[in-house]
Amino acid sequence: MSNYGAFFTEDHDDIRALAKEFAEGTLAPIAEEVDKTEHFPEEVYQQMAELGFFGLKIPEEYGGLGLDARSYVCVMEEIAKKCAVASVFISSANSLSTAPIVIGGTDEQKEKFLPGVVDGSEKLTFALTEPGAGSDAASLKTTAVDDGDAFILNGTKCFITLAPIADHHIVYAKTAPEKGAKGISAFIVSKDMPGVSCGKNEEKMGQRGAPVSELILQDVRVPKDRLLGEINMGFINAMKTLSVGRIGVSAMCIGMMAEAIELAVEHMKNRVQFGKPLYKNQALSFMIADMQTKLNAARGLCYNAAWQMDNGMDPTMAASMSKYFCAENAIDVINKALQIFGGYGYSKEYAIERIYRDVRICAIYEGSSQVQQIVIGNGMFR
Repeated sequence: MSNYGAFFTEDHDDIRALAKEFAEGTLAPIAEEVDKTEHFPEEVYQQMAELGFFGLKIPEEYGGLGLDARSYVCVMEEIAKKCAVASVFISSANSLSTAPIVIGGTDEQKEKFLPGVVDGSEKLTFALTEPGAGSDAASLKTTAVDDGDAFILNGTKCFITLAPIADHHIVYAKTAPEKGAKGISAFIVSKDMPGVSCGKNEEKMGQRGAPVSELILQDVRVPKDRLLGEINMGFINAMKTLSVGRIGVSAMCIGMMAEAIELAVEHMKNRVQFGKPLYKNQALSFMIADMQTKLNAARGLCYNAAWQMDNGMDPTMAASMSKYFCAENAIDVINKALQIFGGYGYSKEYAIERIYRDVRICAIYEGSSQVQQIVIGNGMFR
């Protein structure tokens, strides 16, 4: 029986152990350098591919492992403990960039685009957000005009994770602008198509080793066999994809929370003030108690959302509650951990400073905390 409760089996424990070993042996030593240089080593990326981390949820017939959402959560949690940036690559490969194809792609599209992600030879992005359409994704302005055997795409996407290094992009565009959300379609756009370019890399607060930029589309001619799913059904595709992504971000938050607590506990054992170790200060001991309780509550929400997905239930509400709670409480817990370190926590010499910066985006991307509240609230009145 799993050490992590009834949600998991020994098979889940095995994939967790593999991820934990890799994270501690390979990722922990490079995490600080990745943050400083804003570069994730390609050789380490390829190691993750060889271990199967990019194909956890990809069907076996396309080169993946065909595992369930709980396996994905196990890996995300352990990887994020030591290097949040590495977990971004795993998240992209298993959720945002491939789920649209797994959910709505043709057999030919799956055969063409999924194996390269699994073996690490190609990278994809999820290009939904625009300068004027962040949380209100349905108001996007990018257009796709029917032109015989192709669509002509024009528009600008922003904050697209991995855009500068990606080979292909899942782009959402208006094919029937008068229909609003019901007039959005999805396309697979390659970087070498004329008119495709990227803006400058964003100078980010955290998760600095995962490049982010604008994706610019200027009269890009996209063949009709690159239409992903049915015409005008792209928004539904995007929303289903985001449910998968939100579970992954929840697991990322849990990993960072767990690492921050472990670092804080170790510091409290070793740091002596007023003639005694910090952990004997009741105020700080109560702070740790609060942090650990929030971590375990977050685990319950995340694991339940993954379990629902694996058992064929609609995970939308569970995924939003998980992402909302995990992100907000991860920020709080890691902030408290930094406080426990005092002045040392504010120094870049200590990992808690990097973790503090890395976690902040989790309440913003893949649906802000406020969007999760909207989803949860609306779900209560269906």
